[in-house]
Formats: sequence, C-alpha cells, structure tokens
Amino acid sequence: MSDDSCFIKLITVEMVISHAQSLKDKRQAVRGLKDRIRSRFNASVAEVGYLEKWQRATIAACLVGNDKRQLDSDAARILTLCEETRDMTMTHVEQVWL
Repeated sequence: MSDDSCFIKLITVEMVISHAQSLKDKRQAVRGLKDRIRSRFNASVAEVGYLEKWQRATIAACLVGNDKRQLDSDAARILTLCEETRDMTMTHVEQVWL
C-alpha cells in the first residue's frame, strides 16, 4: 500500500528594497532572490505584488511534496534566506497549506 499524500505550502513575503532607485534595480534584486530560492528548494517562485513600486515587492513561493515536516523545514529555510538577503527587509510573511 502506498502513501499518496500530497501537500502544498504557499509562502508569501512582502519586502522593502531600500537601495533600489529604479524598477531595474528592484527587479535585479528580486530576480536574484527568486533564482536562489528556485535552485536551492526546487520551488515555484513569482513576484506577485507591488510590481510597479521601486522599493517594495511581494514574492510567493510554492512547495509541493508528500512530507509536511520537510515542507515546513524548507519554508523556514526560505524565510531565513529572505532575511539574510542584503538590502532587502521582510515586512510581512504569510504561510498557508493548500
């Protein structure tokens, strides 16, 4: 008998990018963070908010797997990565199971 459980965790992070002086600066910083999350956690990542604001961004990362504990661990590591990103400050975090 196999365990066919599938869990989906959505993490939404609002950030301030204080050094950004243009949309190009902001998008470069956000792209770097998204690429790191994708490569380290095999997550789907998109910028979903404040698309036309220079110094604000909202990114969403989605993790899918069959082990809730592993997904929680990966989500915590994603948040740590966001916290450690230079020139970006997290202002709001939301995590939900779908």
